[in-house]
Amino acid sequence: MATVFDINNDPRRQGKGEAAKPRHPEKAKRPDSPILRKPDWIRVKAPGSPQWAETNRIVKENKLVTVCEEAGCPNVGECWEKKHATFMIMGDTCTRACAFCNVRTGLPEPLDAQEPAKVADAVAKLGLSHVVITSVDRDDLADGGAEHFAQTIRAIRQRSPQTTIEILTPDFLRKEGALEVVVAARPDVFNHNLETVPSKYLTVRPGARYFHSIRLLQRVKELDPTIFTKSGIMVGLGEERNEVLQLMDDLRSADVDFLTIGQYLQPTRKHHPVMRFVTPEEFKSYETVAGAKGFLLVSASPLTRSSHHAGEDFAKLKAARLART
Repeated sequence: MATVFDINNDPRRQGKGEAAKPRHPEKAKRPDSPILRKPDWIRVKAPGSPQWAETNRIVKENKLVTVCEEAGCPNVGECWEKKHATFMIMGDTCTRACAFCNVRTGLPEPLDAQEPAKVADAVAKLGLSHVVITSVDRDDLADGGAEHFAQTIRAIRQRSPQTTIEILTPDFLRKEGALEVVVAARPDVFNHNLETVPSKYLTVRPGARYFHSIRLLQRVKELDPTIFTKSGIMVGLGEERNEVLQLMDDLRSADVDFLTIGQYLQPTRKHHPVMRFVTPEEFKSYETVAGAKGFLLVSASPLTRSSHHAGEDFAKLKAARLART
């Protein structure tokens, strides 16, 4: 499980009157979409355990903003109970406007040069054995934030050399040389989510390009075959089963090691509607098929998310690779 911290949010926004601005200005005039009632298999226990409360206390005392709370993650109770953490760097505002995402859209603030050190300090204080670093898209930056990712990885390595590092990156679209900078910093796991099947990109992920994302993941392996690669998708957006199976083949052609599949949950009535809730049996079928196609690891369930059980999954990835050598 993962707690997503955005350490670059509140302080710079205080006094700027930004609270009154819409979180998603590009969606404000869209008609409301109905929100389907969640089936029983989506329901989770409400957070509130002593361990959850302790994590919550640490977050509040350090004035951190969590995407877990903002996005209404269904796994927040289990996640925070285990004190697992994913840090979101480069601010809280994304330059893209994906139809599924609840992250703020707009013009981001300048990068915080001290952020890599702050993240490394937090990782050390929390005693994390495995950490996930993600970010918003930063199309406004010449390198898409690649050097900032690399600096963060290096800072964590220096402070916590035993901590394994997983990154969940944007696509660095039209940012020549950016991927090479990130890979040179040698994360243990490179994750880039396809999010959905190619036929849905125009409505679900209009700022991205499906085959660019496939090529990004393939290029990671070409640059450093020792890095584990990972990608995830959501289902319930109107995709067909045969499209999901073709996506699996596309990822395997890029030598991707790990696939995650989870149910899309609609953040607000302005976001893309849930077209249907995929049953646990269908998820199990996807997991079986993906395993047969050669992935080292597959996680497919209604509540699976990209950083779900990331530390445990890293251990499984290493064991699976060793078993094939």
